[in-house]
Amino acid sequence: MALKTIAGVELKVSEDGYLDDMSQWNEEIAKEIAKEIGIELTPKHFEVLNHLREKTAAKEGLTIRSVGKSGIIDVKGLYVLFPKGPLKFSSKIAGIPKPTSCI
Repeated sequence: MALKTIAGVELKVSEDGYLDDMSQWNEEIAKEIAKEIGIELTPKHFEVLNHLREKTAAKEGLTIRSVGKSGIIDVKGLYVLFPKGPLKFSSKIAGIPKPTSCI
């Protein structure tokens, strides 16, 4: 684990940059992580991020397909919001651990 200052808060992150403790996440941290990736967050992004956080807290596995079936967004829309790695980047921005399905 490494330490990284995000939105003025020193946080433990994995070698891939995922937060070690998802309880330390907030919208300002999400915005700064997204900015580093090159994504400007909209209310729709936050709908997806909050869904991912809820599923992770409930210990449910995440896949692109399961997010696409959530009723919040379809798979194509997920790729539009989070290009070049929709589950990888959405998970990082949501402050949850890297999904096992991501390489």
